[in-house]
Amino acid sequence: MPEAELPLRAIVSAVADAADHGLTLWANGETRVRQWEKVPGHPVCEADLALDVMLRDSLTAIDPTAGWLSEETADTVHRLGLSRVWVVDPIDGTRDYLRGRRGWAVSVALVEDGAVRLGILAAPARNELWVAQAGRGATRNGKALKAGTRTMLPGARVPADQLPRADRDLVAVEKPNSIALRMALVAADEADLVATVRWGNEWDVAAAALICQEAGAIVTDAMGDPLRFNRPQPTAFGLLCAAPGIHKAAQDRLAPRAQEILGRG
Repeated sequence: MPEAELPLRAIVSAVADAADHGLTLWANGETRVRQWEKVPGHPVCEADLALDVMLRDSLTAIDPTAGWLSEETADTVHRLGLSRVWVVDPIDGTRDYLRGRRGWAVSVALVEDGAVRLGILAAPARNELWVAQAGRGATRNGKALKAGTRTMLPGARVPADQLPRADRDLVAVEKPNSIALRMALVAADEADLVATVRWGNEWDVAAAALICQEAGAIVTDAMGDPLRFNRPQPTAFGLLCAAPGIHKAAQDRLAPRAQEILGRG
């Protein structure tokens, strides 16, 4: 699928339709769907599965040659032999979804040869649609995004409920449960930094990574290495998404913590 043939409108429509269905199920801020835990601490609900089916049907119809990697679909090695892969989280931020909070989104990325080519976040409870194409910038509701210009780490805005003692020089701001939305806040210059030191999945961050990069932010793993996608084990250790002027300082702070956790310190 050459760049000129990328059917952006059809892809965005498919994601928006799934998100609208999720919003209908979420009706009136209270979920009406059955829920359970895949493993302790990791909730899932009927809406996750329903949106997964919708997205797989619609996106596969748009590009039948692309592989599929989704949080709610059993993974297979088939995708590894393909150049293009849809990387999908039908509902990123399921906890907020189940609690009737707005901090959830449908996350869809099209990955080609390990790099994200198209990223879409649809957050209908927030009336937000985020779209990025590689080399063509990123938008929220059609408005171009640009990451912030902060150059000092102290005072940086971080989406967090509370900050650890070692990071009390930072400033906590709104924290959606969706990590993709937290990253998108960096792209919109409504936050400066999102960082984790745990193993994460490709479907959590693929779309948001491109949105942030196209807005000028820097996105790496916890050690500062670039993210690659459609890997045999579709995970990475940690995430560091930051305004460009503070990424190095944030990496210097985060790396020792990551090394200690990994047993390399």
